[in-house]
Amino acid sequence: MIIDCHCHAGKGDGLTGPWDTRASLKNYLVWAAEAGIGKTVLFAAFHSDYAIANRLLAKSVNRRPNRFFGLAFVHAHRDRGRVRNLVGVAVNQYGFVGIKVHRHDARISREICEVARLYSLPVLYDVMGEVSVVDLLAREYPDVSFIIPHLGSFSDDWRAQQALIDPLARHANIYTDTAGVRRFDLLVEATERAGPHKILFGSDGPWLHPGVELEKIYALNLPVSEEALVLGKNFMRLIANIKSRPISRLKSRGPATRPMPELALENSVASDPWLRNSYPLG
Repeated sequence: MIIDCHCHAGKGDGLTGPWDTRASLKNYLVWAAEAGIGKTVLFAAFHSDYAIANRLLAKSVNRRPNRFFGLAFVHAHRDRGRVRNLVGVAVNQYGFVGIKVHRHDARISREICEVARLYSLPVLYDVMGEVSVVDLLAREYPDVSFIIPHLGSFSDDWRAQQALIDPLARHANIYTDTAGVRRFDLLVEATERAGPHKILFGSDGPWLHPGVELEKIYALNLPVSEEALVLGKNFMRLIANIKSRPISRLKSRGPATRPMPELALENSVASDPWLRNSYPLG
């Protein structure tokens, strides 16, 4: 069974680009079927309220539970104080199997990591090239599995991708996915140095063709048993020990969509979550 561990789905509400407008699965599902991809891990498009986005995503996941897995998208700043509630609902009610965080929204927080630990969930954290945080995450939360997609940078930042390979090889709880990695030599190096047990196949659908992304895995010419790890067994291992927990009853912080001063960039038309220079490095 081939599992695509990286695919967006649903409507966003920002209308600044594909990432926060719409992620339709119509073409993706045709392409995935043609490529022999049997299961897909879904998470929402960018949204101003991830409680809403996750709830809508759950409808798609639960209509076809044998086809889809769901990840709960959370915003480190805007969802501060309610992450456990959001994730608890996603796990206990929606059947989701992990957490998605994006540096475009905000840097990952201890709150998110501790909730991941509580539920034994993997965290897919797009660092947007900011790979220096990976060592910190690995050491502070050795019992939490972190998937750093795109080998550290979708924007083809080879320096960031090269830099990720070392912590990927050194830390048992750091993984990566292959979505959108254009420098094939770095994908080969990551597989050789870190091992195929640290690599997950992902497509970054529906905007990238899953069949095209899958061909990169075949091009690695791995032994059948190692290829099977990349194509699904690694992901299944990461979600094998998910725990159900009571949802904490936290007081409301007010509207979930309350703007945060340092998040002004995310509402800019020029802000592209796949470009490393779309956020301040300070």
